[in-house]
Amino acid sequence: MAPWTGAELLALSPLRALWLALAAAFLLALLLQLVPPGLFPGYAFFQDLIRYGKTKLGGVPRPAACRAFDVPKRYFSHFYVIAVLWNGFLLWFLVQSLFLGVPFPNWLHALLRILGAAQFQVYVIGKNVLMQARWFHILGMVMFIWSSAHQYKCHVILGNLRRNKAGIVIHCNHRIPFGDWFEYVSSPNYLAELMIYISMAVTFGFYNTTWWLVVTYVFFSQALSAFLSHKFYKSQFVSYPKHRRAFLPFLF
Repeated sequence: MAPWTGAELLALSPLRALWLALAAAFLLALLLQLVPPGLFPGYAFFQDLIRYGKTKLGGVPRPAACRAFDVPKRYFSHFYVIAVLWNGFLLWFLVQSLFLGVPFPNWLHALLRILGAAQFQVYVIGKNVLMQARWFHILGMVMFIWSSAHQYKCHVILGNLRRNKAGIVIHCNHRIPFGDWFEYVSSPNYLAELMIYISMAVTFGFYNTTWWLVVTYVFFSQALSAFLSHKFYKSQFVSYPKHRRAFLPFLF
């Protein structure tokens, strides 16, 4: 057995505990969708808490107090700005370390230990292990590129904003998309995002326990969003395809 697959992988660090708790919370939220509203105290507040965008329109009547805390969807761009700045900051340290031999600062070493980076030690035992690592990397990157491109395509198709050739908005009505992955699931963009995270886990060689907990969290959070979107589409369109699933083709 490789040294990184022992008790070190099973240790529940604070970060792993956080991802595990988030995954469990979204799994519980998904299961609670099956509970009749009358049996669940605070049902309206709970539904308002987990819904966003169009799914709020198809839910139960919203309490007035909840509407006061609505945040415009355009604010989501803040996450991308922060992510670009933070990852660019880390990339700078990585480039310095790889090409200039500059060691990581102490605070970054401590952060990497919390993130479980201690398990990323290199154990090369002959050419077979090296070839296996390369296979994992190639397979993971192919999945990443394919799912990333498809996620972008799905976001474009799912957009409910329609413009004419002059760029003027005509209407913001929802339409039923067809073709490609839409023939199987209502939210292929959520499925593609899950595949992106799985592809990164494959690239890591299946050995990063922390990342698999992240994948688990992404799975349940995206499944919940897809389930709510699926219910919304079915409530809006009488002719919505019966064979189409919410998130996983042929299954869910």
